[in-house]
Amino acid sequence: MTFDYSNVSAPWLSSYGDVPAHLDYSEKTMSEAVLETAAAEGDFPAMTFMGRKIPYREMAENIELTARSFYALGVRPGHRVLVCLPNVPQAIYCLYGLNRIGAVPSMVHPLSAVGELVHFLNEASCDVAVTLDQFYAKFLEVRAQRPISKLVIARVSEELPFPLNLGQKLMTERKFPKVVEDGGTVTWRSLLKLGRGYEGKYVFKKDFCSEAVVLFSGGTTGITKGIMLSDLNFNSLAAQTAAMSNEDVHHCKMLAAMPVFHGFGLGVCIHTVLFIGGTSILVPRFNVKSYANLIRKTRPNFIAGVPTLFEAITRNEYLDGADLSCLRGVFSGGDSLTVELKKKFDKFLADHNARIRVREGYGTTECVTASCLTPYNKEKEGSIGIPFPDTYYKICKPGTCDEIPYGEEGEICLTGPSMMLGYINHEDENANTLRRHDDGHIWLHTGDLGMMDDEGFIYFRQRIKRMIVTSGYNVYPSQLENILEGHPAVQRSCVIGVPDPYKMQKVKAFVVLAKGWENTPETMDSIMEHCRKHIAKYAMPYVIEVRESLPTTLVGKVAYTQLS
Repeated sequence: MTFDYSNVSAPWLSSYGDVPAHLDYSEKTMSEAVLETAAAEGDFPAMTFMGRKIPYREMAENIELTARSFYALGVRPGHRVLVCLPNVPQAIYCLYGLNRIGAVPSMVHPLSAVGELVHFLNEASCDVAVTLDQFYAKFLEVRAQRPISKLVIARVSEELPFPLNLGQKLMTERKFPKVVEDGGTVTWRSLLKLGRGYEGKYVFKKDFCSEAVVLFSGGTTGITKGIMLSDLNFNSLAAQTAAMSNEDVHHCKMLAAMPVFHGFGLGVCIHTVLFIGGTSILVPRFNVKSYANLIRKTRPNFIAGVPTLFEAITRNEYLDGADLSCLRGVFSGGDSLTVELKKKFDKFLADHNARIRVREGYGTTECVTASCLTPYNKEKEGSIGIPFPDTYYKICKPGTCDEIPYGEEGEICLTGPSMMLGYINHEDENANTLRRHDDGHIWLHTGDLGMMDDEGFIYFRQRIKRMIVTSGYNVYPSQLENILEGHPAVQRSCVIGVPDPYKMQKVKAFVVLAKGWENTPETMDSIMEHCRKHIAKYAMPYVIEVRESLPTTLVGKVAYTQLS
């Protein structure tokens, strides 16, 4: 499938000839595409999990068995199923197995609170849920508030190699409440037994442009909404990501630390890798020591993460002396990568024998994940790069569909094959977010401020809702955070606006001090003096508060809404 955007202005198309302007996209479903890859790859590892290699052949068998099992359980085409799992193999089998029967996995964070899970179930109209035994007690609380017709309980030990599986059972799983199997609750083992005994038809040939996955918006602002994404959305993202990598991606290894319920983790670290015949190294839970050991042991070719991950890596003593020459690509997204953190991480890569630099991208869950990436051969300070093939950007006057000239700031709008179908049951939001412009195309209005230069490079400024207005001036927190992190004492920062009766809002900064710096009057005076040199008087923080750490969302973004 190809897309005709011949009437859209796109200055970047001729700028980088080694990045294709247009691609052909699979018209298969997600599961069909991955099973086709599996048939070709055979015994090559599709995934590794805690040291266990899972070949493509075995993964394909488990996808088919999972599909039969859910069908035998009563799940039918169009049904949404809540998949509340971390990065474990069962999450992958659910993703593609449900797709195989035309059902829709709705991916959510297993650490979500009871109230959030009830909201997710209602939002996506799910009557079936899958989770781990360690969250069984929480789902019993959920059930007290909202009926679930079938609850499937999986165990990590079922996918671990020997003897780790025994250790998991004896040291961890025995502490969890005993799962009571009844008409409404089944274990993963019992579910698969259902599938092995089912001999009828189960495969459903669905339209590749129809709903395939539901992901939920991060919820840092407004109400968390279910985002309907199609097979085309995911398959086009996979093709685009492979093209933008400018590397041989076949048989590559990707460290999948980003979670399966997040567009970045699911779309790039898992589906893209399985789509092109690579190995996804599943990381169920992040901590600096295990992550460092995994990098040393598996020597991945690609790493993707949010800025907080890369900031943690630069301070990871367990990577001292590590050889990172294996890396062919490191991609940052999901949140703003400050100029100072990029410089710091690029130096870290160079000091550890990597030949590449971190490449910053930009995207939204409304287009699965990334839709824009810094080219491998050219970067501009502060830029998030150029759009993916067949993805088009324009900058519009906020609140309108009117495009503004290069170099002016406005709302980032985009269109392309990875753009969502819409939000579930939020027609007003859909009307505001997906708008038909005069060129006849539907454009996604991101709610982000940015600008485009005359070469097509995009610059992200700020969430429109996060912009601070003080005494009539617009202040962009990310710009101030860049300046704060330019001081050697500042490891991490976050800037917010707080209500003020005279200025409407005034600027407040939070900082985490770098190792070796103390919270003394001298340190704070030095940071303030640095700010005065680089920040206009109207945008100066009225106070800088030192914190041991900054709050983060479940996917690692700085949770600025929790600061006050």
